[in-house]
Amino acid sequence: MVDLCDERPTDALRVLAESLGARVQTAPGAWLADADVVISAVFGGVALDVAHRALPLMTPGAIYADFTTANPAHMATAAADAATLNVRLVDVAITGGISMTRHKTPLLCAGIGAEDIRALLASVGAPIKAVGDRAGDAATLKLLRSIFTKGVEALAVECLVAAEKKDLRHILYDVLSDVDQTPLPTFLEACVRTHVVHAKRRLAEVQEAKRQLRLDDLEPLVLDGVEALFQRTTDALTASTAPIDNTIEGSLTWLRHQAESPRPPA
Repeated sequence: MVDLCDERPTDALRVLAESLGARVQTAPGAWLADADVVISAVFGGVALDVAHRALPLMTPGAIYADFTTANPAHMATAAADAATLNVRLVDVAITGGISMTRHKTPLLCAGIGAEDIRALLASVGAPIKAVGDRAGDAATLKLLRSIFTKGVEALAVECLVAAEKKDLRHILYDVLSDVDQTPLPTFLEACVRTHVVHAKRRLAEVQEAKRQLRLDDLEPLVLDGVEALFQRTTDALTASTAPIDNTIEGSLTWLRHQAESPRPPA
């Protein structure tokens, strides 16, 4: 039996339930004991509270699949609580725009039971990948992906607006064509490894690019953050006397230390 739960069910939800032969519920209750799989799709801010209400009502061995955009730490907490009840909590992250790709939107899942959820959703055509048995990792990967994609989006806005103003946008695409000839992991790691070697010189290039934007009466916002990061690396390199391991692991370890270092209050 399928149950759909919403505190304030709409007419559309009731119509959907009728078409599925499902029952409509308005709160977690004894009906959860009949479920092999429970899917939570609530707002991230209430995800942990909903999990705490639902998990004790579930049958041992069942799966609680949390599709919310929740704090990864909350996912881990809920998973630990679920484990004490012998319920398997799976963190499922939606990594695209549902309004555009709908049922073909890529998914990530993590947690004890992730492979079962992957198989279940894959059986109905969902593009889903299991990324491990630690709940919270799927949510974390979604956030990390957002750092990259939203950062690129902002950079594209700033760069293409400037290019369009100069009537150079289409030529710029050709100038940048070498970037997509390199596999993305190779390109990203090359950026990081060479950053700790050439940050000072590249900082000057960033500052020159900012000056050019201002000369064109454009406000640099993304480049302000880029300049601050390159300045932090440059300052750290100037203060450092020890050689830096220029492997990707060594570079990231050194850069992580700079990012974590306490800074004096402004």
